Parts: sequence; C-alpha cells; structure tokens
Amino acid sequence: MARPRALVVDDEQIVLDSASKILEAEGFLTDTALSGREGVDRALGEGYEVVLTDIRMPDVGGMKVLRDVKRAKPRLPVVMITAYATVQSAVQAMKLGADDYLEKPFTPEQLVASVRAAIRNAGMRPATDPGVVHRDQILAILERAAVDEEFVSSLHYDGVGALDEFDLTSEEKLAILTGDAAWIEEHVGPLSPVQMRWFEQKLASEIW
Repeated sequence: MARPRALVVDDEQIVLDSASKILEAEGFLTDTALSGREGVDRALGEGYEVVLTDIRMPDVGGMKVLRDVKRAKPRLPVVMITAYATVQSAVQAMKLGADDYLEKPFTPEQLVASVRAAIRNAGMRPATDPGVVHRDQILAILERAAVDEEFVSSLHYDGVGALDEFDLTSEEKLAILTGDAAWIEEHVGPLSPVQMRWFEQKLASEIW
C-alpha cells in the first residue's frame, strides 16, 4: 500500500521539522514549504492526501492557500495551523472550507488526530456547483462596502460572519475576503471604480 502524502506549509522551519517528524513516524511521506506561494505551487502540482498550512505567513497567508487549493482541488483536505492570536481566523477558515485547525504548540497526538480526521472526512462536505455564481449578491456586497464603513470594518474583522446574510458559495466568500478581484471580474465581469474600492482597501490592509 502506498504511503499517504502530506504537505506542511509554514514560514517557521522548526514547525516544519516537528510536523514532518511526527507524520513520518505515522507512516506519511511528508513534503514541506517555507512560504505560502511555494505551498500552493506544490499542492496544485503534486498529489497529496492532506495539506497543513499556517494562517499567518509573510508572502501568501493561509487563507489564500486555502482559497487556491480548494478552488483547484475541492476534495483535498486542508488543516489550518494557528497560534492563539489567530484562532478566530482558523474558526473562520472552517466555515470557508477548511477541514480542521490545529493550535500551536500542538502535541504529536493532536497533530495525528487532526490529520487523520481531515483525511477520513474528506469528501463528506457537499460539493458546490462551480458553475454557480451569485453575481447580484457579489455586486451588492461590493457596492455596500464602498459606502458603508461599518460594513467594511465587519468584513475586515468578522470575516465570513459579515457575509452571513448573503447567498454565496464558500469560493465566492473566499474571493471577497481575500481580495481576489481578478477572480471576481472573471466571473461577474468588469467592475466599476466604486465596486473596486473594497479590493483596494483589502490590498492596503492585508488583514488575512
């Protein structure tokens, strides 16, 4: 039987070394990436049973790793690695398609249990029809964000909770919350300067 493959993405070498040692002792083949960008490239280019990614990384953060992995491979389980200060973000990620989160410092037992549960539960989430795009809802959010400062603050700090009243897929929510204007324009058409205002603010703040 082929050994399952895991990818661990974190900008701290000590975390990569620790997670690799634990998973390899459990029979996994483990690859690592020291940046979010490298992690996405490896996750999309190679075959893994699970991806673990830190939330906060300097180049491409864990939410964007989650977004890009789930967009290309919706059934590939993703476990978010978080410090205490970013637990709220990890909980948000669970609502946006992440399969579990793991708080640092974690024990070997916690890591193995999280990874095995994520793999076991992979595919149990109902698949989202990739052809569904809620154009009117997306534009309504962007136009509201251009004029409503309280709503903008909620998008920044409450994340997915600010979008609960809107009928959106997880992919659409991730595109908005991670400031992916290119994906939005590809699916809903060119945006006006007013509709682009949220993405300009998002780029300037880089909360996620």
